[in-house]
Amino acid sequence: MHVVVLGAAGDMGRTAVRQLARNEAITELVLADLDHEGAASLVASIEGNSVGRVSAIRCDVLDDLEARRVLDRADLVLNCAGPFFRLGVPALHAAIDTTTMYIDICDDPEPTIEMLALDERAREAGVVAVIGMGASPGVSNLLALRAARRLDSVRDCFTGWSLDDSTDGDEAGLAHADGGPSSAVVHFMEQIHGTVAVVEEGELVRRPPLDPVVLEFPGLGKGTGYVVGHPEPVSLHRSLGVSGRSCNLVLVRDGATAAFLRGIQKDLDDGDLDLQAAARALLKPSVTRLTKAAIGGATLRGAGSLPPLFACVTGTIDGREATVGCHVTAMPSGMAGSTSIPAALAAGQLLAARPAPGAYAPESVIDADRLLSDLIPWCTTAVADVDQLAPVRISFGDERRH
Repeated sequence: MHVVVLGAAGDMGRTAVRQLARNEAITELVLADLDHEGAASLVASIEGNSVGRVSAIRCDVLDDLEARRVLDRADLVLNCAGPFFRLGVPALHAAIDTTTMYIDICDDPEPTIEMLALDERAREAGVVAVIGMGASPGVSNLLALRAARRLDSVRDCFTGWSLDDSTDGDEAGLAHADGGPSSAVVHFMEQIHGTVAVVEEGELVRRPPLDPVVLEFPGLGKGTGYVVGHPEPVSLHRSLGVSGRSCNLVLVRDGATAAFLRGIQKDLDDGDLDLQAAARALLKPSVTRLTKAAIGGATLRGAGSLPPLFACVTGTIDGREATVGCHVTAMPSGMAGSTSIPAALAAGQLLAARPAPGAYAPESVIDADRLLSDLIPWCTTAVADVDQLAPVRISFGDERRH
């Protein structure tokens, strides 16, 4: 198998490459990046530990001819090159034109919608494409699938991730060497201003972000999350048959953090900050912003008992109102590990399983239990099996009332 990693020299790409290099089914691994020097340096660092041949090549995803030339011989391409609102759709077009299996870690809702809309083109070309297979989206979608399987019908579906858990101990992923904010931080600023995609009454609509949502997670307790722009509602309302509400939530420790984010949101919406300036304000908050946040956060709430990465789905079981939660108890270390290791494992699954052609969200084509099982050796906390890694908890509405 000939596999290409786009954006191989970046934080996400490097982690994915090291994981793919262990896959015995891959005979040739090509590290493609605008930063050819960085990709070549990565080749040198893993050559002795790769089961197949490894090489580096310069690739500009926005150069149609160059991108197609790089993918022309590939069996699969894993796209880790962002930002996805610029590079996701062109990369998928190149994969379809070269009949290359495609998977990415896209966490932008708008390109997700565009890429899933290429389903017919992908089917006609005989190409399998999986959009958004990281942690959130990706693992979160698979948790939602595990939860929804317990229900006879689905009404609401909420997914959530912890801002603190995604950054703690991973400062390298937040800033570049020059101190400027990373693309992940800039992207988060995009997620918290303007309007974002959510589902209401079973329909995809746009609403302002950072509205609070109070959830009671079965067996764990209550907490508050804040709406952000993410791809999960885009796909889960279709794949799970959501008839009510669906949104993605960011979890924060306390009300002051929520108020701090709302302050940045207001300045973005008012045009007083652009995305880069907002990202810098997040990384190096001023005393004024912190003071205002401390005052404004008095009426807001934090994550409480909600787990750091979860799906919470409501519906019915045998005619009874029920809530089913599924969360992970462990993940690989850091933002890059929790995002790129699941993507690389899913790529290996695609190479082995060869699903029917089409453009898919992860929950529609990835074997959730198998991927979670494959993830266990890379988690920072030891777990015995899938049910311990991603436990499913159920509560019934009539029980809560009593």
